[in-house]
Amino acid sequence: MNIDFTKFYTSLIVIAVIIAFGLFLGKIKWIDKNTNKKLVNLLLMVLMPASLFNAFPGEYSDEFSELFFMGLVGGIVTMLLVIIAAKIVYNKKFFPGELSYEAQFSFAFNNATFLGYPLISMAFGERGVIPYCGFIIAFNLALFSYGVWLFERKIDSKFILKTIFNPNIVAVILGMVLFLCHVNVEATMPVLHDSVKYVSGATTPLSLFCIGYMLSTADFKKILKKWRLFIVAAIQLIIAPAITYLVTKIIFNFPDEVVLICTLIQALPTATSLGLFAEKYGGDVAEASQIVVISTLMSIITMPTMMTLFFVTLPQIMG
Repeated sequence: MNIDFTKFYTSLIVIAVIIAFGLFLGKIKWIDKNTNKKLVNLLLMVLMPASLFNAFPGEYSDEFSELFFMGLVGGIVTMLLVIIAAKIVYNKKFFPGELSYEAQFSFAFNNATFLGYPLISMAFGERGVIPYCGFIIAFNLALFSYGVWLFERKIDSKFILKTIFNPNIVAVILGMVLFLCHVNVEATMPVLHDSVKYVSGATTPLSLFCIGYMLSTADFKKILKKWRLFIVAAIQLIIAPAITYLVTKIIFNFPDEVVLICTLIQALPTATSLGLFAEKYGGDVAEASQIVVISTLMSIITMPTMMTLFFVTLPQIMG
């Protein structure tokens, strides 16, 4: 895969336009809180799993298999390191109060689902989505285990089963098994393939509409006064992709395309699920949602800056 940053930046503009349209729909009340909640559930339970399953190529190749497993290994090590880093940075001693848990979540978990998939699929196509699928297994396992634990702080058998049987994880594993077993779904099961393909096509616009709705509900006057939340967002947007670049490029020396995809995932803004988790498990919903909004807006500048730094400026300096 040739790294085409022109296409990457163009994709960012397209995504910004769709998010702006979602913001407009939120402002005129065509999307309200109840509608957004249903859209989020639809995305998490149906559309995203369909997209991840559909992401695997019909024809098996050793090259794509290697890309997938490099994304998986990079994701596992990266998630472990960012979780450890989050606990160190937002230790209760230095960051008192319940916001410590929201801050740890925001550091470790970004918008890899709602924003990551549309951006990577639009900018880098099928080859980019393959390592993304590997990374997203590690991400979702961490999100629906450690991420939930940050708020609920208990683990039981029901909790473990829900993590293992999360539709997104099941979809990726099923797609991976069929791919590794050389099963061409498009050729052998064309009706299933076409059905999943058409369903997954709704993922990108609806996920971006949800982000736009979230921005439409933000009280920017209050948010601008929360300087501490800007620091939380900045730490996540700068340190998390730096850790990922260190892991994938310096430690493992993965190909540039894998390094790019993994680093880009960690350069994304804080996951919109932070607000959902805080609401479901009794966290500070207001500040959690504000972190998401601040991180999303700041990423407009930090994301292209970090990607340019790692993949344009540094290679030029290092020769």
